Amino acid sequence: METQGKVFVVTGAGNGIGREVALALLASGAKVAGLDIKSDWLEETAGRAGAHASRFAPFVVDITHRKDVLALPKKVASALGPVDGLVNVAGIIQPFVRINDLEFDDIDHVINVNLHGPLNLIKAFLPGLLSRPEAKIVNVSSMGSYAPVPGQTLYGATKAGINLLSEGLRSELRGSTVSVCVVYPGAIGTNIAANSGLDMSGAAEASTRKVVAPKDAGAAIVRAITKDEKRILIGQDASVMWHANHLSPDLAATLIYNGMKDLLPPA
Repeated sequence: METQGKVFVVTGAGNGIGREVALALLASGAKVAGLDIKSDWLEETAGRAGAHASRFAPFVVDITHRKDVLALPKKVASALGPVDGLVNVAGIIQPFVRINDLEFDDIDHVINVNLHGPLNLIKAFLPGLLSRPEAKIVNVSSMGSYAPVPGQTLYGATKAGINLLSEGLRSELRGSTVSVCVVYPGAIGTNIAANSGLDMSGAAEASTRKVVAPKDAGAAIVRAITKDEKRILIGQDASVMWHANHLSPDLAATLIYNGMKDLLPPA
């Protein structure tokens, strides 16, 4: 899909991968409606867009608020024109605890942001996307959706839901002008823990995993859009665990458990 002159909606555009996707799309000549929950984050993204800032329209919105999300298509079209692409990046992790210790308020919050949020956006924008000559939906999942991470079981479950949502959408949309891509990032150097409202300083110090720069992740996602990829892996860890999981799910689970178990609080 050619991005020049197209209009994209990017969630989580105020930081991390979402910001870098927005900036990369702008640099490619696209117009971007950037969605985030904090206005100051979006202002920073606009500042980093430089000469491309005139093609960036910020929208402060909580993607879990369905009524507000359903009102977005008209607002975005008024600001930038009909939408050609939706990139669902926004997501949060859970507190780094076992399911047995995870509070229901945290459970509901993670499910609402990671699963209901993208679904709200898809329901809002898909009718318009189907009317475009060519359109794209990109859903950002996670390595944790196919290889279990202890202490992030619910997070992984919501991302596994995104996987099947994406695959099911692609199947339903066969013969239409809308294509679907699902993205599987491994460890990315973002502030997702802090942005999820968590203090993960101890876990960060304990983790020695190599991470991919958010800018590189954003560039990979935009390349996937232009090449009409159906699925992409980002990071060596995501690739290794993908192949390990297909070889033996138990092997993949053991490899991750041995590398991450020390981040869990004592049972």
